Amino acid sequence: MHFPSLNEQLDLISKNTVEIISTTELEEKIQHSLKTQTPLKVKLGADPSRPDLHIGHAVVLKKLRDFQDLGHTAILLIGDFTAQIGDPSGKSKTRPQLTHEETRINGQSYFEQAAKILDTEKTIITHNADWLGTMTFADVIRLTSHYTVARMLERDDFEKRYKQGEPIAIHEFLYPLAQAMDSVHLQNDVELGGTDQKFNLLVGRDLQREYGQAPQVCITLPILEGTDGVQKMSKSLGNAISFTDSPADMFGRVLSIPDILIENYFKLATRFSDEKLEEALLEAKENPRDAKRRLAREIVAIYHSETDAQKAQDDFDRIFIRKEAPSDVTEVHLEAGAHSLIDALVIIGATASKGEARRLMTQGGVSIDNEKIEDAKYQLTVSNEAKLVKVGKRKFYKVTQK
Repeated sequence: MHFPSLNEQLDLISKNTVEIISTTELEEKIQHSLKTQTPLKVKLGADPSRPDLHIGHAVVLKKLRDFQDLGHTAILLIGDFTAQIGDPSGKSKTRPQLTHEETRINGQSYFEQAAKILDTEKTIITHNADWLGTMTFADVIRLTSHYTVARMLERDDFEKRYKQGEPIAIHEFLYPLAQAMDSVHLQNDVELGGTDQKFNLLVGRDLQREYGQAPQVCITLPILEGTDGVQKMSKSLGNAISFTDSPADMFGRVLSIPDILIENYFKLATRFSDEKLEEALLEAKENPRDAKRRLAREIVAIYHSETDAQKAQDDFDRIFIRKEAPSDVTEVHLEAGAHSLIDALVIIGATASKGEARRLMTQGGVSIDNEKIEDAKYQLTVSNEAKLVKVGKRKFYKVTQK
């Protein structure tokens, strides 16, 4: 097997990382890999508590892909057992636990979506329930003997909750130990994670040493801010750009980010070469609007295709700049005559309920032939002459009689 030189590997691995613990040990591991022609085992733990990935997750997935491109072994660990404990990282209260069935379903979805980034044929998929689930109570007691409560309370979220008198369940202490046991079982050389996972990664490093193994190198990656530009990207906060978003939604969400995030998104969310990235960042300073459109096209192309990216931009321009309908309007047919617009919106599937339809109308989110309709009693007249109904920012319906 041919591996790039030490310096070539270090240059790629260190790109966009926050911290490498430690660089000296990483160099030693790579040198041993080159000498023995043996790939490093690089682990990324995947939390299946949510089945949907967003481009914030892609930051660490891309680093795992970097290791694959260098010829090393990528291990995507589905934490189906640890998800039943609940990761307390960054949480101010106990996290809900999942059933084993939920974790398996979510884990499969995680892998299918991660295929947008990883070379799946060269990715080892493993589930930590396979070994953690077989541990006896005596095994757990022996495991806990390798770590102290004082060390656990060094963790920021535990320390804050302890000082504020908020409850910390005993099982939460087991999460970092269980994740560390994954590293012991897999005997991986490197583990990747976001900066919020640093404590867990370091526990894995400590536990490997306790079990007589060479400690893993811990590499942390930056946390990508969400579209609001304030909090980290999260589906629950409504500021995420998901892998599964439609091209149109993805394009629009990228355009909605504050200008201050353009540089970070180019660095962390694109696949640009250094030369192309430098060109894009220069454009971002001189013309943020065009740079953001370029960024949006690139992100849509990664998760969909170049064709989808161009169509998303064309439709955006058509809808929001020229105030026209998109190229693929949904055609629906209703009985001829007058219909309550609120009822019609539910019937054609534009809203989930009459309450939602009424709320959208009062907020100015519904229009017919480019005229806003805010009267909840409005009657939609259906005939052979098509009417263009717009709901929200991106839903368009051409309504004609049956």
